Amino acid sequence: MTHDRPVDPDLDTDATDTAGTTVPQHLRWSSVALVALGGTLGAALRELLVLAFPVTGSLDVVIFCINLSGALALGVLLEALLRSGPEDDRRRHLRLLLGTGVLGGYTTYSTLATQTARLVGDGQAGLAVLYSLGTLLLGALATWTGIALASWLRRPRSSRRSA
Repeated sequence: MTHDRPVDPDLDTDATDTAGTTVPQHLRWSSVALVALGGTLGAALRELLVLAFPVTGSLDVVIFCINLSGALALGVLLEALLRSGPEDDRRRHLRLLLGTGVLGGYTTYSTLATQTARLVGDGQAGLAVLYSLGTLLLGALATWTGIALASWLRRPRSSRRSA
């Protein structure tokens, strides 16, 4: 079968339900299980770090670092998967387990929102703006850095030396 347009990589045309229709990736129990398992592991890792490094001031630096390191790791992961070949079941499962699951559970932008609201409530609106915008902008920069790093690492060694 040929397609005139790109096919959604999350739509596995080999998987069908009992009626014979194609089942989207996000509706398959195997995909949901991968994301749930990864999310559990990522959230557990985040909780371990939060417990190991308790908040000492008005700003939670640990969550800030978790969100930035998660953004960097997501950039590395997705670029590495993209450069490792065409989308297949193995890459799709790695993306769901590690990207959506582990890194989705590891990072916590809901805590960013809660902490920003707490800072505003405590009369520290300037710090709240700096914290929230800093996290978002530095998170975008971290993702871009991760993409660039994975791109550089996937190049042949000879071209890495000249870069």
